[in-house]
Formats: sequence, C-alpha cells, structure tokens
Amino acid sequence: MTGCGLLLSGLVVFAGLSGRAAGEVDPGSLKKHALEIDRQVAEFYRSRKLSVPEVADDATFLRRAFLVAIGRIPSSEEALFFLEIEDAGKREQLVDYLLKSPGFSSHMSNWAFDLVRVVDRNRGRSHNLPYRHWVREAMADNMPWDEFTTHLLAAEGNGWDPATAAVGYYTRDKGMPLDNLSNSMRIFLGTRMECAQCHDDPFGDTERFDFYQLAAFTHGQGFMAEGLLRPLYQEVRDARMERPQENRAMEVLWDQVIGMSLDGGGSGSISLPGDYQYRDGDPGEVVGARTPFGRTVRMSPRRSEHDGRRKLADWVVHRTDAQFAEVIANRMWKRVMGKGLYEPVDDYKPAAQSPHPRMMALLASIMVDLDYDLKAFQHTLLLTRTFQFATNPEVSKVEAGDDFHGRKIQRLSAEQIWDSLVTLAVGDPDGKPRRGLDTRIHVGNRPVLVGTKDMVQLSREVLALKTREEMRAYFDEFVRATGDSRQNPRGRNEMAVMSSGGPSYGRGAMVRASELPSPAPRDHFLYLFGASDREVVEAASREPNVGQVLSLMNGVVQDKLVNDPDAHLYKCLEGAGSAEERIRRLYISILNRPPNEREMEWMTDELDARGGQGIRNVVAALVMSSEFLFLQ
Repeated sequence: MTGCGLLLSGLVVFAGLSGRAAGEVDPGSLKKHALEIDRQVAEFYRSRKLSVPEVADDATFLRRAFLVAIGRIPSSEEALFFLEIEDAGKREQLVDYLLKSPGFSSHMSNWAFDLVRVVDRNRGRSHNLPYRHWVREAMADNMPWDEFTTHLLAAEGNGWDPATAAVGYYTRDKGMPLDNLSNSMRIFLGTRMECAQCHDDPFGDTERFDFYQLAAFTHGQGFMAEGLLRPLYQEVRDARMERPQENRAMEVLWDQVIGMSLDGGGSGSISLPGDYQYRDGDPGEVVGARTPFGRTVRMSPRRSEHDGRRKLADWVVHRTDAQFAEVIANRMWKRVMGKGLYEPVDDYKPAAQSPHPRMMALLASIMVDLDYDLKAFQHTLLLTRTFQFATNPEVSKVEAGDDFHGRKIQRLSAEQIWDSLVTLAVGDPDGKPRRGLDTRIHVGNRPVLVGTKDMVQLSREVLALKTREEMRAYFDEFVRATGDSRQNPRGRNEMAVMSSGGPSYGRGAMVRASELPSPAPRDHFLYLFGASDREVVEAASREPNVGQVLSLMNGVVQDKLVNDPDAHLYKCLEGAGSAEERIRRLYISILNRPPNEREMEWMTDELDARGGQGIRNVVAALVMSSEFLFLQ
C-alpha cells in the first residue's frame, strides 16, 4: 500500500526505538515495575475469583495509547503503519515512540496548566507569560515532581528571570494568599483545607487555628522594590491625564516588573483574623507557623524569619511521610487508567484506607524509586498488561474503587478533541515549533528599545535599584528612551531575537491546545467543550451541551476539516482505487480502525450516491460520532 507514504513514514516513525537516550531511566527497571503492578492486579482477580479480562485489539490499543500518552489520535501515517506491521513487540515500541514525542510534553502541559491554574494574564494589567513559559519548559524538560513542587512553593524573586519565574505561582493569586495556600494543599497533598479559612472543618480534622498556623509559613508576601517606586507611581497616576507618556511607562514598571516579582520568603508568623471565634486563640493574636500533620515543622512568632516558604516546601515534599508520593502516584494512575485508586484524587486517603492498600503502597514506592520522574512513571503504567485490558462493559465490582478492567470509557477532554481535529486537519501537529515567550518591552502596546533591551534586562535593572532617588532617575531615563524610540514600531524583525525562540499563536491557529491562549476565550472550541477557565484547581468539564453539537456541525470541524479540500485527512485518499479502499482509509484515519462489514456497506452506498459530497458526509459522520469523541 502506498497511501499517505505509509511504508516510508512508518519506517521513520519506529526506527531506533529500542535505544536509550542519556538521562533516561533503564527500560529494564520500568518493565520490572510494570510486572510488579500486573502481579498485584492478578492477585486481585484471584482473590475475587474473577475472570482475567481479554487484551484489547491493536486498533483499540493504538488509539488508547496515543490519546493517553500524547493527547491526540494518531496521524493517518502512524495509524496505518502500526496496524499493518507484524511485530510481537510493536506495542512496547509504540509506547517508547510516544514517550519520546514532543506531544508528550504538550499533553502534560495541559494537565499542569489545569492543576496549577496557569493563565496568560492576571487580573489587571500584569500578565503571567514568563510563569506559563516556565511551566511549559518544566514539562518539556520532564522536571521531577518533587523539584517542580519545591520551585513553586519556595519561589522568590524576579518574575521575568528564567531562574525565578516560578514566582508566578504566587503572583497569579496576588492579594489572595490564603486561597493560594488552600490550593497548594489540595494540589500537592490532596488535602482540602479551604473551609478552615473561616471555621473548623465540619467534615474533616482541620481546625481554623491549624490553617492559620500553616498560613504563617507563606505570610508576608510583597513585591520587590515596591516601596521605592510607590511614591513616584502615585505621583504619575495622579497626573496621568497631563503626563500620558509617563503614565504608559509607569504601567510597565509597576505592573510588568514590580507586580510580577515576589519579595519576602515567608515570615513564619501571622495574626489571627478579627473574627476569630475559638478558644485556642484571640482575634489579632500573633501565632507562629506549625505544620498540622506529618513530621512537625514550626517557626517562632517572636522573631522575624524569612524562609517560611522554603520550610513549607521541604515539609510538603520530605516530611509528610508517604502522602506526597501517594497523592501524585494516584493522580498519574488516574491520568493513565482513567480512574484513581481512590476518588476524588485530591481528597487523600492513606494507602491502608484506600480500596487497594497494597497497590497504593506499591505505586508510591515506584514513584519514589523513579525519583518522581512522571514520564518514567507513566511509561511504567503504559507497559503494563493492565493498561492493555479491554474495557469492562459491566459496572465495576469494586465499591468506590478501580476494578483494573482496562482504561475507563470516558469522553475526551476538550484538549484531546481539539488536538485530534488539528491532527486530521494539518497532519502531525507535534512538528510545529512551541509557542515562545515574547520578552520585548511594550509601552502603550508598542514594542520599544527593540534590539537594545528586553523585559528580562529591564526587570533586573529596576529590581536592583537601592534608593528612591535612583528609581526616579531610572524612570526619567526610561521615559526619555521609550519616548524617543521609533525604530520598527511593529518589531517584526526583532521578535525572534527578543523572544525565547518560538512564535506567538493567536486563538485561531490550528496548533496544539497547549500553544493557544490560556485560558481559551469563551467562544473558542476549547471552552465550548469544557476546557478549564483556570479559576479553580482542575475545573475542566466533560459534560455535553448544545453548544458543542452546534460547534461540530457548523464550526471549525466544517471549516477546517470537512469542507477543506486541502485538509491533511484527504491526502490519505490519494492512490486509493476503489470506494472500499477510500472508506477503509477514512475509518483508520478518524477512528483508527477498519470498518466492519455493515459499516462498509453503508458508506459505499453513500459514496455511490453522492460521490465527492459523500466523502465529506462520511468524514462529518465519523468525526461527530460517539466513538470519535470517547476514549476506551
């Protein structure tokens, strides 16, 4: 078969997959851990006297592996080649291929963006683009989870500096430190403490006093050099109508430099609120930092300290016994298998109290053994026979737990649907460059000092100033330089030089969801299909609505795929001599399986009756089918 350059592309796709890149975990170690998991599952079936599930067929495994590992369906070339080759080790080779694909970090970025609520712009005029870029790069570099967590929780410094851009985790919630702390506990330790901000938790063990003791670790957040610039800022703001150029320049320094920095490492003490209502403390009383569980870490309320966030990070990662490892292991199990060993994944249950104590303990030990390498951990799960099991058509026999019967049937996420449509429309989207970070200085929406200075250098210079006099002199020079700057107002030639080395994609670009604006605009396909607005942790939805149906029938699916003769999908029809062959290729490209006998009969009738329009009708019907929109 020559369609889609099948054999040539296939040989390129799977060539050299058995090699081991520098820094990667030993494949033998991953297989050993996968076997340990499968043995636990086998013991579960023996103890329950249940029949072991059948292994899913190649087509089901192919689609499942692609969507789980890299968040999109295979391209026509990838699907055709995998289904055609006869190789006993091709599933293992496919998993290896997927984990080495740039699509893995793209899919992981979507997960991380939702989890830590990454947005392009904060409330007001400041934005979070350096932080977004930092998270994206952390996923691309496969930063270990314990390091990722430490960077976020212990962050301090300049938001534009690549070494400290993780401060965006806190500045994203400027003015809301207690909410940020609640989110941190939920994200990293699976502990819900938000109720304890106002009262003792009636559904848990957390008291309000406990919460404020924990909040003391992160108390005392501020902005670097804020005191030096504030008097001048107020002066310029009060006269902004008479001094518009100065006001525009001040917005850059105040919002994009000062407002994106984080000062104070965490004082370790905090005053109880004025409405505090319990006997263990008085309103306004200063209390010291103290951790509520795990190995106790405390700070004195009687002396000023500046390393509270670092102590908090160390406690979360190293001093909460197995909780930190178990929470992220359960999150990754759900990501791969479709359901956590306990649910919800952010309501922690110790291994002994989970539906599968031995499995939970095993997964946590594997996570630790792999040094919190999330890619290696997911690789292990993808290598298991458990991942290959056919989906259970019956209701789970395990109350509130996983029955280990294959990947759970689930509608694709908004990002998975979008990335799959992009794959059909333009081909493999993972070859496109990642979105870069525009570091140019913009004054009044106009790039200035292009080729001379960027936001990284500007922020370092401003935050290094020591006196108000130095700040005023710097500001005056900045106003003069940006007012005189007229070279290349659009900045077209310098953009690549002044950015991190990648393009900027608008909302209409046919690229992976991870490269589009975050969060998606409210009228975008992603938002209509439930993408998170990033206001709360993991706020994405997979619930159906009428808008989704209308979008499939009249929106991007029709414009960029069904009615576009240049869509990549149609290239696979080249060289197909019969209606049956064209239908087979469409099915493999869209649903990643060949059609059955009845489907072939229906679709050939459609092509015989309507010709080219029939082809488009078949594409529309398959893309809007439940089979395309669901993962099993």
